[in-house]
Amino acid sequence: MANEDPDPPGFLLPPPLTYLLPLVFGLLLDRRIHVPLLPRSLARSLGWSLLGGGVLLNGWFNFTMRRTDTPINPRKPVSKLLTDGPFRYTRNPAYLSLTMIYAGVTTLRNALWPILFLPLVLYDIQRDQIEREERYLERTFGEEYLAYKRRVRRWV
Repeated sequence: MANEDPDPPGFLLPPPLTYLLPLVFGLLLDRRIHVPLLPRSLARSLGWSLLGGGVLLNGWFNFTMRRTDTPINPRKPVSKLLTDGPFRYTRNPAYLSLTMIYAGVTTLRNALWPILFLPLVLYDIQRDQIEREERYLERTFGEEYLAYKRRVRRWV
């Protein structure tokens, strides 16, 4: 059961911007100095798969959050621990979907530069968002969250 502490997890930069800014910078750099990432045919099929999978996962995440009346905005406190829908498979379906979309767009563009920035994005997401959220969920839900954390992996 959640306590009444309205202490949200907090973060430095909104998660979509954490992905968007390096992606745009990498794509702009690619326009100046194009370095292919993969053979064109592989880039197309892999890119569409990643992008489509990421969009579907994001839709499933949003549907699950809205259905349970849980705020999507990570700045807002939560009153319920979600463990169904995509949360059965990953503790972070939103970040996983954004990562897949980022990689899909990059692969479709067949651009090396944004992919080189992706490890930095994931490091930032891990440190500044996921770890903060996990501490918040541990404080808020205690053993219920710790048991969930033991059952479900952080990413996949």
